[in-house]
Amino acid sequence: MTGEPLLAARGLTVRYGALTALVDMSWQVAAGEILGIIGPNGAGKSSCFAAMTHAVPRQGDVFLAGERVTDLPTYELARRGLRRTFQQNAFFGELTLLENAMAAMLREHSTSLPRSIALPWKEMATRRQAEAAAAELLSSFGIGPDEHGKRPGDIAYGTQRLLSVVLAYGSGARALLIDEPAAGTGGSDMKRLADLLVDLRRRGVAVVVIEHHMDLIMAIADRIVVIDQGRKLAEGTPAEVQRNDAVLEAYLGRAA
Repeated sequence: MTGEPLLAARGLTVRYGALTALVDMSWQVAAGEILGIIGPNGAGKSSCFAAMTHAVPRQGDVFLAGERVTDLPTYELARRGLRRTFQQNAFFGELTLLENAMAAMLREHSTSLPRSIALPWKEMATRRQAEAAAAELLSSFGIGPDEHGKRPGDIAYGTQRLLSVVLAYGSGARALLIDEPAAGTGGSDMKRLADLLVDLRRRGVAVVVIEHHMDLIMAIADRIVVIDQGRKLAEGTPAEVQRNDAVLEAYLGRAA
């Protein structure tokens, strides 16, 4: 790891009734680092993300910037900069891409109802600032102005996958959990996605990526955690993971 951990899991365990989905899971990621999480289907990868964001009951602890945040609700974690995407795209379908981006930055660019009524010109100025910030957000991650006025359903699927990550980042996530961003993509879309993830690292975000596309994760990850049957099987650099016999048998060998 390149520095002090910005985000850390310590002994996370998740149970769904009689099913144990995650057992004593620990890992950490620094600011400006990409941690990949791989493993077979059903290994517990998404449960790990759910546990990190307090979306499911769990045992263990979560630390953000050295502070224990285990008991904080999901919305408070998001406010503090721990955010995630999901395997399925989730947008406001009737809003344009620009309006979706404005919604993702609402906390930083909003006006109270009394202020909007009493000072309408302030509301207009705030909206112009929000539109400019949203346009800059989209453009800075490769979604150009020609797309901003479209609705999510009217853009290419590869751009939709980019948009999911951009909206989760919003006005500046500190740690971003990204669940299978390359699902259903390939070719130039995969390249755009890889560039986006590397850009997040360059911005100092602690990035954690669940991914089944081995070429992508091996190319961009600084370190990789391998999960199998709810347990951490291995951890190391991409080269170390590729040489690990247990990993080859449990996951990489199965995919070959």
